[in-house]
Amino acid sequence: MQNYVVVQNTYSEFLGLIEKQLEKRDIGFDYYRPFLGQGLPPSAGQFDGLFILGGASSTLDEEALPYRNDVINLIHLFQKSRRPVVGFGLGGLLVAESAGGIGREYPPYTAGFVTAHKTSAGEGDALAEAIDGRRVLVLYHGGVDLPAGVEPLLVDDDGRWLAIRPDSMTYGMLFRPEMKPGMIEDIIMEDSHNPPPNLPALLGEARMEWGGMQETTDAVAVALVKSLGLMQARHKTPVFSLKVE
Repeated sequence: MQNYVVVQNTYSEFLGLIEKQLEKRDIGFDYYRPFLGQGLPPSAGQFDGLFILGGASSTLDEEALPYRNDVINLIHLFQKSRRPVVGFGLGGLLVAESAGGIGREYPPYTAGFVTAHKTSAGEGDALAEAIDGRRVLVLYHGGVDLPAGVEPLLVDDDGRWLAIRPDSMTYGMLFRPEMKPGMIEDIIMEDSHNPPPNLPALLGEARMEWGGMQETTDAVAVALVKSLGLMQARHKTPVFSLKVE
């Protein structure tokens, strides 16, 4: 059975709809919660891949994200081990920074439904082909300017990037295929979160868009399985017991 690391950055934001997609493919996952002081894995050797989830701040907020560099180091460890890396929202921004992008604090939030458009760089990419023309939910704080050599696969109507693939085993997405209306409710209610002021209105819109959101999640899951081989088991480093009988 495959087992993935999931880096969770707030109580409210978890794998959501993606959980069901992984479970029905017999893919397991372990949550790591550095926002609660939990350490991250020291290596990629015991896992098949890495997911980094959304969060309540930009990548530059050191108070909210004191472990930012640890996550970026973890991304690099999985990339060097040729294991899949997928980031959503804040996770997508961290993927972009790990590739050399420059973080910024503004705009303070981006939250809403936008239409995704495939770029020339996205031609033939399974994710870009699957999401082209779909309305998708974006939810993140701040932004990251992409480095030279990393072209977006998907952009919104204004040309802002929605998805990148800095190497063949890594995706960063600013749209949120894992999100469901109940998670938006939890974000609004979470005391320590930093919800955008338009989130209550966005919750109502998400309820109306629920059918399309589920279809988008299905399409993303199929594309990731195809592009990254999520169901492929990677070689695991043996774990040796140091206990002497």
